[in-house]
Amino acid sequence: MKFRPLHDRVVVRRLESDEKTKGGIIIPDTAKEKPQEGVVEAVGPGGRDEAGKLIPIDIKKGDTVLFGKWSGTEVKIDGKDLLIMKESDIMGVVTK
Repeated sequence: MKFRPLHDRVVVRRLESDEKTKGGIIIPDTAKEKPQEGVVEAVGPGGRDEAGKLIPIDIKKGDTVLFGKWSGTEVKIDGKDLLIMKESDIMGVVTK
């Protein structure tokens, strides 16, 4: 299935968090915090201003982004757990 978000929405796949601490202690799934970093899977065309002019999104597919702890709506598409969020929920793009 192909999924294309509308307007200024972005589809993000969370990056997996570490299962061990730096000291080697294994963290059980119930104690793990959800990661706030993910990879952009799909991007909408952008929002519109009051005059109806399209404002393109600055983020592109493949970008690694940081977002708020409670940002987005969790969905499952083709067996993948994904988040759909507005571009404004994304705090920044990680460059390596």
